[in-house]
Amino acid sequence: MRILVTHNFTKLYPASCCRAALTALALVASVSSFAATKKTPNRVTSAEAKQAAIRLTEMGYGSGRTALIAFQKYEGRKATGQLTRGDFEAIMNASAPEARDAGYRHVEVDLDRQVLLLIDDDGAVKKVLPVSTGSNKHYHEKSMSGLAYTPRGRFKIYAKIAGWRKSPLGMLYYPNYFSDGLAIHGNSSVPDTPASHGCIRVPNSAAIDLYKRIPIGTIVLIYDRQSFVSAKDWVANN
Repeated sequence: MRILVTHNFTKLYPASCCRAALTALALVASVSSFAATKKTPNRVTSAEAKQAAIRLTEMGYGSGRTALIAFQKYEGRKATGQLTRGDFEAIMNASAPEARDAGYRHVEVDLDRQVLLLIDDDGAVKKVLPVSTGSNKHYHEKSMSGLAYTPRGRFKIYAKIAGWRKSPLGMLYYPNYFSDGLAIHGNSSVPDTPASHGCIRVPNSAAIDLYKRIPIGTIVLIYDRQSFVSAKDWVANN
């Protein structure tokens, strides 16, 4: 006998069979829903997000998206500013950053990681910020040309300006000058990679606080994996 398949179960089957069929369909839907959930394991709960925020603060990264980006950069993770399951687990298992040249108050800029570390008198890292340094590319802008290079070595903050400063190549927010017009300063654009003309950009939201923490005379160490110069002899001589 040939049976036409329709969507009206009650006409084709008794009530008991109909109930069994609907139960089976509900079970399939439930399994499908569970499978869809299993395909998005990257999500974290709000409670976990709070745990991660607390831990980031404890390690010196501060709070908010800037803190997460700084952590991702320091740990060599993809700097998205979005908290994934992998980031959460990394945060909860991470140790606080350590100074390359401990034992005195100074600033370190790690060019490979693209982060700035603020170190206190005891050599502990008190603040970590994401930065963007010189792109190492030649530029021709505003009747000027040169190599966008951030120098390596040891420097001291020799001048500071509160507020905005107009430079030949753009606006600087709360600049702290360390070498030949180059400064650590706030900028609205701090990409994941080196992109400046040679200055060290920090997020505008962190510029004022950093300005207050690094007075004139503060030592600044700038290095990559090939170059590092300690300034402990400067401290000893002073």
